[in-house]
Amino acid sequence: MRIKAIIFFIWVSSLPAQSFSIARVHYSGGGDWYSDPSSLPNLLTYLNRNTPMSAYSEEYRIKLTDDDANQYPYLYLTGHGNIRFTDDEMISLRSILMNGGFLHADDNYGMDPSFRREMKRVFPNKDLVPLPNNHPIFSSYFNLENGLPKAHEHDNNPSQAFALFEGEHMIVLYTFESDLGDGWEDASVHQDPFPIREAALKMGVNIIYFALTQ
Repeated sequence: MRIKAIIFFIWVSSLPAQSFSIARVHYSGGGDWYSDPSSLPNLLTYLNRNTPMSAYSEEYRIKLTDDDANQYPYLYLTGHGNIRFTDDEMISLRSILMNGGFLHADDNYGMDPSFRREMKRVFPNKDLVPLPNNHPIFSSYFNLENGLPKAHEHDNNPSQAFALFEGEHMIVLYTFESDLGDGWEDASVHQDPFPIREAALKMGVNIIYFALTQ
């Protein structure tokens, strides 16, 4: 475990009242940015119960042009359909990510073309690169030897994780053909068996832990 991660572990253990929050991005374009409404609260509850980290159990919802958007170091974006950023949203997102922020985008099926297009608008000189199964994000807290778990099957393609980097620092994680958000939802929503939901929740914890300690 890296020294920075150890320091963070000690810090959150000694300051139980210190909490962080996750903000869901409300974007334009017609996609259902609000999908899987129970996903983030369930993930944050799982994190609070199973790690020394402390998070607010409810998500915040923001537009990238909100005055306080840059106060959220961890952004979450999901949906099924089209994503479109205005020029002002694009500038804001770039600023957030280049100043220590992190974005996790989880394809809920159908947002892949538009998400890739918009990321190219935000970072014309950066490319999403695939992460191998031995990347530290898959073992940052829980050891997931097979890499990114699959919560839902859509097109019989393997689950894949892609990332954008600024130097060695990951600023965007894009989970594709995995549908982690569905795995985080209430068990009654998709009737997923517990092992699938637990793997998705563990991956969610890994992403948060990695983002806050890299």
